[in-house]
Amino acid sequence: IRTVTYFFIFLNLSLAVFEEPAVYPLPFLVTSLVEVLCLLVFFGRLTHFAKVTLRNVFWKDTKNICIMVAILLSLTDLAIYGVLRIYNVSSIRWSRIVRPIFLINFAESRQIRRAFRSIRNTLPEITYVFLLFMFSLLMFSLMALKLFGERNLQTAEGLPYFKNYLEIVFDLYVLVTTANSPDVMMPAFDFSSWYALFFIAFVIVNTYIFMSLFLAVVYNNYKKHLKVMFGEVNCD
Repeated sequence: IRTVTYFFIFLNLSLAVFEEPAVYPLPFLVTSLVEVLCLLVFFGRLTHFAKVTLRNVFWKDTKNICIMVAILLSLTDLAIYGVLRIYNVSSIRWSRIVRPIFLINFAESRQIRRAFRSIRNTLPEITYVFLLFMFSLLMFSLMALKLFGERNLQTAEGLPYFKNYLEIVFDLYVLVTTANSPDVMMPAFDFSSWYALFFIAFVIVNTYIFMSLFLAVVYNNYKKHLKVMFGEVNCD
C-alpha cells in the first residue's frame, strides 16, 4: 500500500511537467484522466484508513481533513478549468499548489511530516536574520539610487541604469546570488572604476556574511528541532 501510495503521489506531482504551461506538453484529456485516477486512489486510501480507524479518531485527525479538502479543491479546479477550455477562456490550474498536501498528510509520510514540522519550527528563528538581510538590501538599494540615479547612465541595452528603486532592489537581490555579476555593475564601473567598491562591499556584506549567517541559523535550528522531535519519538 505504501509503494502504491507513493507512486501515485509522485505521478500527481509530476503532472506539473506535462500540464500547460509545460516542459513536455500533453493533451488536457490525458493529464486530466491521470489526475482523476490519482485522486481516486487517494480517496480509496483515505476510505481504507477510515474503515480501520475509530470514527471519532478519524475525524479529529487534521491530516485526513486536509486530504479530503485537497481532493475536493483539485476536482473543483479541474472541472472549472475544463469548462473554461471548452469556451476557449484562458485560465490557470490554481490547485497545483495543494498537491504537496498529499505528500505530507498521508500516514505513510510520517518522516516527511517530521522534517516539515522541523522546518516550520525553524522559521521564527530565521525571520530575524531574514529581516536584517532585507534591511541591508533596502539600504544598499537606496544608496545605489543616490549614487547612480542622477548620473544618467545606461545599460548595454540602452535602458536607464538604476533609476527605479524597486528595479534596483531586484537587481541587487539577484547580485546576492552573483548570477548577474559583474554585468550589473559595468555601467557604473565604466563611468568610474571607484564605483566598483560599492558592489564589492555589497557582495561582502550580503553574499558572504549574511548568506553564511543565514545558512548557519537554518542548519543549527533545524538540527535542534529535529533532535528534540526524534527524542520525543524515542521516549514514546
